[in-house]
Amino acid sequence: MTESETIAYDVVVLGAGPVGENVADRTRAAGLTTAVVESELIGGECSYWACMPSKALLRPVIARADARRLPGLRQAVQGPLDADAVFARRNWFTGDWTDDGQADWLAGIGADLYRGHGRLAGPRTVTVGDRTLTARHAVVVSTGTRAVLPPLPGLAEVRPWTSREATSSQTVPGRLVVVGGGVVATEMATAYQALGSRVTVLVRGKGLLNRMEPFAGELVAEALTEAGADVRTGTSVESVTRADGTVTVVTGAGDRIEADEILFATGRAPRTDDIGLDTIGLEPGSWLTVDDSLRVTGTDWLYATGDVNHRALLTHQGKYQARIAGAAIAARAAGTLLDGADPWSAHAATADHETVPQVVFTDPEAAAVGLSLAEAEQAGYRVRAVDVDMSSVSGAGLYGEGYKGRARMVVDLEEEILRGVTFVGAGVGELIHSATIAVAGRVPVSRLWHAVPSYPTLSEVWLRLLEAFRDN
Repeated sequence: MTESETIAYDVVVLGAGPVGENVADRTRAAGLTTAVVESELIGGECSYWACMPSKALLRPVIARADARRLPGLRQAVQGPLDADAVFARRNWFTGDWTDDGQADWLAGIGADLYRGHGRLAGPRTVTVGDRTLTARHAVVVSTGTRAVLPPLPGLAEVRPWTSREATSSQTVPGRLVVVGGGVVATEMATAYQALGSRVTVLVRGKGLLNRMEPFAGELVAEALTEAGADVRTGTSVESVTRADGTVTVVTGAGDRIEADEILFATGRAPRTDDIGLDTIGLEPGSWLTVDDSLRVTGTDWLYATGDVNHRALLTHQGKYQARIAGAAIAARAAGTLLDGADPWSAHAATADHETVPQVVFTDPEAAAVGLSLAEAEQAGYRVRAVDVDMSSVSGAGLYGEGYKGRARMVVDLEEEILRGVTFVGAGVGELIHSATIAVAGRVPVSRLWHAVPSYPTLSEVWLRLLEAFRDN
């Protein structure tokens, strides 16, 4: 094989994060030759700068918070967290930012790995350095997203943190300003406040976690404040400067806040600006619009899976799309897939529309699937929200003293199925899959009465929700 050689594959995947890896896994399982191109680490954002390191940072935080709710254990965990030990465990989960194991896994499934920057060079063609890869059936873009920084003058000189720096830092800043109110902002505020930072959270909008039910953000903000963080809503950032190591933030109200580091968690943009979209008539830097088989609109060979299609910017949802896309590519290669397939078939990413689950690993946790009440009403459904205080469940009292939380199910009154479910409280992340099954499976409320929750667990909240729906 020479450096200038053109090599043909059935499928070429741009991006070797968890989404691209799953596409390759499915196409190789179908017997299609597959090349994977990656310019950074195999395993992508999730493995090294997002899901895994952030949750590794948060797990000791949540475990200590749970322990402090239990008499007999509370006294044993009053000291500070060992930040070095927390970071060391986080480093282990990232493989110290090496990807040998992930590369070995790709080789094990029979996919060929090309390290370097991959660019489209026309239909079904990808260049990597001096090599040209052609695809008989499909090119799949799985290049993910990058953090977006606001257009503040001189911000580059401030050297702000994004999610990457926050999840990979080896030190705890004495003072940390977090700009944003979404998942990254709330999780990293939770982690660093517990690790010893004095955290200030600046949110432009009315509250935190604005894509969930309003009470989710309210309960998380209350807990952050009780932990010692300064949470300011309705607050814009007008300027940021750094001098002698100190960051100075000036807000729209004229307040000056000093910190050692500042984290901007203010949005994501697709990594499509330099992958050759212009060579196939698409706009560089754009989100890629796809159908439910993840095929890019207007093409019969280009697919986009994961964050780049802007359907659901979540690792688990991207991996779901990857499984769908891999199955669709294989079926089309075999001539067995026709357009207009069953929307709940193996070839349609139907769950992206109204059945997306998510867990925010704050204290308390916030977990939701499907539509919020406002989203369901906006979609035109005739719905009713049913709310239950989580502390009314026996399992909550056993979980820990002073348990605070809330549950909501959004019931479609015409079809008598669930359009959405939200839980907020310690440990509720493990409840969300039951809700996902109920929403995705369109399980009738009358049938849910026969799904008896075990006593005394947090899952008994399902019984309380059904009772509240029946009695009100």
